[in-house]
Amino acid sequence: MLPGAQHITNKPEKPEKSTAPDDGKGYASSEDSGKNPRNQENRKRRVLGAGTLTGDRVRNQAGDDLGKIEEIMIDLENGRVAYAVLSFGGFLGIGDKLFMVPWGAMKVDQTTHEFVLDARREQLEQAPGFDKNNWPDMADADYGREIHSHYGQQPYWEVTMVDFRDDTANRA
Repeated sequence: MLPGAQHITNKPEKPEKSTAPDDGKGYASSEDSGKNPRNQENRKRRVLGAGTLTGDRVRNQAGDDLGKIEEIMIDLENGRVAYAVLSFGGFLGIGDKLFMVPWGAMKVDQTTHEFVLDARREQLEQAPGFDKNNWPDMADADYGREIHSHYGQQPYWEVTMVDFRDDTANRA
């Protein structure tokens, strides 16, 4: 496991004297309690297990409910989160339409345990969607560009990442 990473399960556990909400998701309280900053309960996490995020609600900045996260898709070749799959519409999970949402179009709100998508409800309703039994090819670059463009995002594969594992620049 990477330094600073923590495996978090969906099983509720009651930590002793925790300031984090007891939801079993392992989110930290965003409040600065003045305690030891290395204590995982007293700071926002930078690394979470994908399973702890699936099922989380999604809202927009106006507070409209936009659905929930069904899946988090990983680009294995690039080692990056590619998309979140959002379910939206329907009633009691029946008739929900699924949408690929670029990871960069959302932020995790650790205090409310939900995602905030920078999109209007109407924008999501007009987004390219798909049925749960007929998933698109998420590796199709043209389809990916269409999705990113819809949300005003640059495709993640066109954004340069710094690989901190390559320390050749620091060698003498």
